[in-house]
Amino acid sequence: MAREVRLSSADRVLFPESGITKGDLFAYYDAVAATLVPHLRDRPFTMKRWREGIAGGSFFQKQAPKGIPDWLPTRTFTTHPRPIKGKQGGSREVDFPLVNSREALLWMVQFHCIDMNAWYSRIDKPNRPDYVLFDLDPPDGEFRLAVRAARLVREELDRLELRSYVKTSGADGIHVLVPIARRYGFDRTHAFAEAVSKRLAEENPGVITTEWLKKKRVGVLLDYHQNGAGKTIASVYSVRPKPGAPVSTPLEWEELTPELDPSRFTMDAVLARIEERGDLFEPVLRGSQSLPKV
Repeated sequence: MAREVRLSSADRVLFPESGITKGDLFAYYDAVAATLVPHLRDRPFTMKRWREGIAGGSFFQKQAPKGIPDWLPTRTFTTHPRPIKGKQGGSREVDFPLVNSREALLWMVQFHCIDMNAWYSRIDKPNRPDYVLFDLDPPDGEFRLAVRAARLVREELDRLELRSYVKTSGADGIHVLVPIARRYGFDRTHAFAEAVSKRLAEENPGVITTEWLKKKRVGVLLDYHQNGAGKTIASVYSVRPKPGAPVSTPLEWEELTPELDPSRFTMDAVLARIEERGDLFEPVLRGSQSLPKV
């Protein structure tokens, strides 16, 4: 079966301050596909669409759109939309696209996706995540503080004899992932992340917090609530909708220093890193770790 993805409006500028176009984005994802697709394969995918580029805003689309190619697979899952204006969200069946190939990835770019957002779990075990996520969200302009907080997270995980892997979020934050055996439910991974986060917040006031309200927050938010069924994360190697088109980039822990500038991880820089170092996040695909008791 022929698989052809035709790029339209290649000259459309998606990042006005740098002049980066849809064609530039398409070329990057074409080049990175062999490395990125394994991190998306068989995970229900949520389209975050930027029709007019980053200046025009975005919207989320879970349901596979009409006209999706026959060769692009989907899988149906029940979702529970949030209540709106006091009305219960109920439930509905959604056909999620699966980005299992280079062509599927490029099709998402053609349909205005800048970053690639997929579930933590795969379709064969949708209630069994592959990893625990620690999402570090620093105050504006405080990336150095996020680095300090991330290293504290790593120290605690090392104490628990758990391997962890770090990447820039591609925005202002840091993601720390703990690959695990696929035998735990989201209630278990959430409880583990909550216990670790609250302990670290208690021991490191002013550096780490679990306070959700931004006006009350002091320090880097360690958002354990991101561990939940149906949650998505911008995948490793995703371009992010920020000025300069930074990429969510895996790091060696030794690289995570206060001097690190996450904005330097451009599309070209990341492709060069992969050529030199390979996929630093490949071990995340091979889980197998057991979670200690909370």
